[in-house]
Formats: sequence, structure tokens, C-alpha cells
Amino acid sequence: MVVQYTIAGRQVGAHVLSMATLGTAGLGGFLAFGGSKKSTEQGPPINATNSDEEKFIKDFMQKAEAEEKKTVSDPPTT
Repeated sequence: MVVQYTIAGRQVGAHVLSMATLGTAGLGGFLAFGGSKKSTEQGPPINATNSDEEKFIKDFMQKAEAEEKKTVSDPPTT
């Protein structure tokens, strides 16, 4: 009923070959697209002349991001 192929001296059904092919392709795709994700949140380096300036820039950026998230999450009502 099932087409049989001789591979390495053994009879293997066509359905087994098709399942092995699909499994291998699926595993290959999973491994190719898997792995650790790189952080996209990191921006350009801060070129501050001293620690106070660096602290000011970081605080300013945090406030700006918090304000941006607030305006995105709370659209204006009319």
C-alpha cells in the first residue's frame, strides 16, 4: 500500500521520509531564527565630560521616555 524505498539496506516508507524531511526543515528553521535577542534599547554612547553631566543626561532621557510612554498610552480624548 505504501511506497517503500531501500535506504542503507532497510525498507523505509515514503511517509516516514516525508515526516523526517519536514521535521528536519522545521528544526533547521527553529535553530536559524532562535538564539538570544540583542537589546535594541541601547542608544549611542554618552560623551559627557564629567559624572554630573552624565547623570543629567540620563535623568533627562528617563523623563523624556516616561513622558513619551504616557502620551502614547493615553491618547487625547475629544
